Amino acid sequence: MAKVVIEHVYKIYDGEKGRPDKVAVDDAHFEIEDREFMVLVGPSGCGKTTTLRMIAGLEEISRGKIYIDGKVINDVPPKDRDIAMVFQNYALYPHMSVYKNMAFGLQLRKVAQSEIDRRVMDAAKILGLTHPDNLLERKPKALSGGQRQRVALGRAIVRQPKAFLFDEPLSNLDAKMRVEMRTEISKLHLRLNSTMIYVTHDQVEAMTMADRIVVMKDGKIQQLAEPLTIYNQPANLFVAGFIGSPPMNFLHGIIVKKNNSIVFEERSKEGALPGPVALTLDDEHARKLAPYENKNVVLGIRPENLEDKLYVSDPDPGSIFESTLEVLEPMGAETYLYLNTGHHSIIARSQQVQTKNEVGHPISLVADMKKARFFDTATENLIA
Repeated sequence: MAKVVIEHVYKIYDGEKGRPDKVAVDDAHFEIEDREFMVLVGPSGCGKTTTLRMIAGLEEISRGKIYIDGKVINDVPPKDRDIAMVFQNYALYPHMSVYKNMAFGLQLRKVAQSEIDRRVMDAAKILGLTHPDNLLERKPKALSGGQRQRVALGRAIVRQPKAFLFDEPLSNLDAKMRVEMRTEISKLHLRLNSTMIYVTHDQVEAMTMADRIVVMKDGKIQQLAEPLTIYNQPANLFVAGFIGSPPMNFLHGIIVKKNNSIVFEERSKEGALPGPVALTLDDEHARKLAPYENKNVVLGIRPENLEDKLYVSDPDPGSIFESTLEVLEPMGAETYLYLNTGHHSIIARSQQVQTKNEVGHPISLVADMKKARFFDTATENLIA
């Protein structure tokens, strides 16, 4: 296995027809520990796949260095980097059987046939390609999407590389199959105890699979931390809104002092018109937000930290505010409430099963202010 180090790496594409250069990856600097499962996540065009392809050697590095096992690999050809990559589109040879697809790379390296047989059979058993049906003699066209992805994984496993690279491997699968394959890859990581670098735009995959997550936007790293740290302490507004489903609610407002309490008062996004939301800060937030008195901030609160007042016993009066119900979505074990405060649209994730549709009616919500997060309006960074 291997430790991978990305040291101040840039990827810059030359501008065409007088246009400025395009910086696809901007000073990426982080380490992937030996046997770690690292996930790079972000929207399309954020630079995550380009970073992965530079590690694989499929893209040249404009500036910076990449190390695998302490060795600079900037100028090392992809075939000599001892990594295995699993692509989004499977990239299987259509004229070869499953067995031959998995064995082909080893045959090119002139590995003994007995060793090839052993590795292919071991990988096939791990991935369920031999039971209940033996798929080794089938061609890719006779396989489902999930089975093809298992073959692509098997082809990587038999290589026994220093690191596995995954480029959005589940995006072509249906929702149920994505969940199943997500679980299989997590099990695979535990079984192989190997270094894995995984690229996805799906924040659910990132949260459920990663040891640590790199969140990227516009080529820059926004935050690198463990999943729950990113969820509970997002570094800025982008991370807070990107990680979490449904996403975090944001309310623009101002910090004021009332009756010896520090209060968040809602304002329109332009900052002029006051809204109905006025929430008293708990002691810890009051201390942090004291320097922001009479200044604009953004309140972030996750849907699960808002509850219908009818289902909260003895709520703090300073945590209650009024809103209007626009859409109600029963999800079975919980209910999503889409509401409007007058200046902002928000989502509440009620733990109660609510089937009565009262669209257009007012609803009193209780906010768990200890779990609220506040962001500087100018910098968009978390006020920590």
